[in-house]
Amino acid sequence: MHPLICNHCGELDETPDTAAGVSVLRCASCRRTRPFLRLPLYCVSGPSGTGKSTIAGMLLDELRDRFVVLEQDLLWVGGLRDPSDHHRLFRSTWLRTAAMVQQNGRPVVLCGTVVPPEFEPLPERALFSDVHYLALTCEPEALAARLRARPAWREWDEERIRENLEYADWVRTEAERMRPPVTLVDTTRAEPADTAGSVCRWIEDLHAGAAVAS
Repeated sequence: MHPLICNHCGELDETPDTAAGVSVLRCASCRRTRPFLRLPLYCVSGPSGTGKSTIAGMLLDELRDRFVVLEQDLLWVGGLRDPSDHHRLFRSTWLRTAAMVQQNGRPVVLCGTVVPPEFEPLPERALFSDVHYLALTCEPEALAARLRARPAWREWDEERIRENLEYADWVRTEAERMRPPVTLVDTTRAEPADTAGSVCRWIEDLHAGAAVAS
């Protein structure tokens, strides 16, 4: 089942129509509805070197019975690396993938570098009831040291490190002004297990609130 293709007439809806209800999609062509479970999406983001990959396995161990934890780099392949429009093809593919995964009744936790301006304008955003964003951060000196300590094959030269530090500063500065706002978790002096615990609590608290609201 493709999330944007109508089961009845086979037409592709580039913009999902969710106006008929929280658990259905309506076809723009034939106007018939079909069941579609819309759940929250939890994005665990942050610049390179802040600890996303380190804690992803810990999140999987802790949340596997209630959530589906996915690593965004799984789909970072040649055909999806088109940089146009903030890597729109890559972002749209991930939203469609996560939307289909959530049909099993468990929300998706997506670990990868993404911020609201890259997901919120996309038509596929409508396939989720909410999208929540958390970004790991790190003090500049510590972040640069982590990147310089990486093996040479990862190609972290000084120019690339500088660009990453600029991005990290932008995330910290703009987090509260983004819509929706981005929650920040500083990993500079935290042990990975403590960071994973903080992220788990953030996810669980938000999901418990969503359950009460529904």
